[in-house]
Parts: sequence; structure tokens; C-alpha cells
Amino acid sequence: MPVRIFIDGAAGTTGIEIHARLSARAEFELIVLDETQRKSIPARRDALHAADIAILCLPDEAARDAVELAEGSDVRIIDASSAHRVADGWTYGFPELVGREAVANASRVSNPGCYPTGFLALVAPLVRAGLLPADWGYTVNAVSGYSGGGKALIERFEAEGDIAFRTYSLDLAHKHRPEMKLHAGLKHGVIFAPSVVPAYRGMVVEVPLHLGAMDREVTAGELRAALQEFYAGSPVVRVHDDGELAELLLHADQAPGDGMDLHVRGNAEGYHARLIAVLDNLGKGASGAAIQNLNLMCGLPEATGLIL
Repeated sequence: MPVRIFIDGAAGTTGIEIHARLSARAEFELIVLDETQRKSIPARRDALHAADIAILCLPDEAARDAVELAEGSDVRIIDASSAHRVADGWTYGFPELVGREAVANASRVSNPGCYPTGFLALVAPLVRAGLLPADWGYTVNAVSGYSGGGKALIERFEAEGDIAFRTYSLDLAHKHRPEMKLHAGLKHGVIFAPSVVPAYRGMVVEVPLHLGAMDREVTAGELRAALQEFYAGSPVVRVHDDGELAELLLHADQAPGDGMDLHVRGNAEGYHARLIAVLDNLGKGASGAAIQNLNLMCGLPEATGLIL
């Protein structure tokens, strides 16, 4: 019998991608509300209670409301908003970090943010291994395609047409920061510097490191080797040897993808390193991650239906 799926917020960027991915899969039966019902509270409540798994592609407050609407039902929830990423009772939906079994058995899963996905993939395993200090002041420099800002930013970039670069969160209080700190096991909040470029999708997340100022002596090669060991066998995360890598590019017409590529570059003297994650903000950073979690929750191979 197919698993009944309700995508609450299916008209948004993430919801549209998830619906398109799942509609052709025989394992699932999609519960779809028409345009007149998709904002109706009674219709949404009925759909949530009828579903086996609901995927919330909503603003934070609306996602919290949806969880309340689901009370009294057996529906399992994947929340793609940031409403529950540091909340008690929710499993953080990053199976490579929290464990595939934890996601598979969870009733409430919070999808990671796109920027935190890159940061945590790089830093969390190295902090756990004791190769990077938990009490260090980390900086995250990141650039994303404009689809990560939702409909308003998409319309702005496509209407104005001449925006070459947009940096934001200049108050240093971006909502992704608590998620990064908690799930990396850090003592201090990170300095997060996000930007947007005129590419529809794609993302580069970088963590620069002053290895020479750290108490523990560690090389870029050791960091790379540790990440390669941590992600060995992962169908989604790839850690590159890089060799003489000189540049990384983000193309304006970047193709969709659900994988994530990690790079570690160090200078010849060994004092500095750059940890870099490249991913699709709409793939592993959003819809791809939701589908990976959905697969695990349904007892399916995690990479089923992913673009890798």
C-alpha cells in the first residue's frame, strides 16, 4: 500500500520541487488540496490527519500552526522550515550526522537549513573527532542562488535584473546561527556572512581556519582524511582529494542536484585552511534533504529518487 503524503505548502519553491519528485513514485500517494482549499484550516487539518507523513513547506509560524493542527493524529512530520531545528522532541534531519536510524524511527523531523547543511557537514565531524576546538570563534562565509530567498527574492532578482551581489544579515543575527552552534556542539555562536548572487540555485559555504593559532597542531590533510573517513560510503556526501584545485565555480544555470561536495585546502606553510562545501540550496539544502529523510522514514534506500 502506498504511503500517503501531504505537502502542506506545496505552492512554494521547496514544495513544488518535492511534489514534482514524488508524483512519479509508486511508493507514495499524494494528498493534494486544490487552490480553493490549500489555505483552508479545516481542509489542511483533514489532510494532515489522513496522511501517513506530512512535509511542511511553510513559514515558521505557519509550520508551528500545522503541527498543532496535526495533534491527535498519527501523522509523522518533516518540517522544512526553521521552526523546530533547535526544538526539543524533534530529530534533526541530517542523517549523516545524527544517524540514519534516528531519522528512520522519528515521528518529528526538522529539515536542516541550506547554509547550516554546508557548515555542519564540514565542522561537526571535525569537532566531534577533537581535530577542531569546540570553543573556537568560527566564521562562515557563504553565497547562494537567489531561489533560497523564496518568492519575494526570486521576483526581485528577476524583475530588477541588474543585481550582481547581495549581502545581508548585517545585524549578525541570522536565524541559522542557533542551529549551527547547537548541532556542531560549539561554545560560541558563529559569525555568519551570507550573500546572494544572480544564479537561480547553488551554494558555496566556506569556513576559513587559522590552524596556526589553535592549541592543537592539525594539518589540512588530517582534516580532509577525517572527513573522508566520516562520510565513507555515503551516497550523498563526497569529500574530494582536490590535488591542485585552483578554483570552484557556481554557474548561473547550475543544474539541480541532491549531493554535496566537500573540499579542504591548506597553504604550504600549514597555518591556514579553507573548508568548503558546494551544494544545491534547493537540493541537499531543502527538497533533496526532505526526500532523503522521507526515504529513511519509509524504510527505503536513502538515495531513492535523488539526483546524484
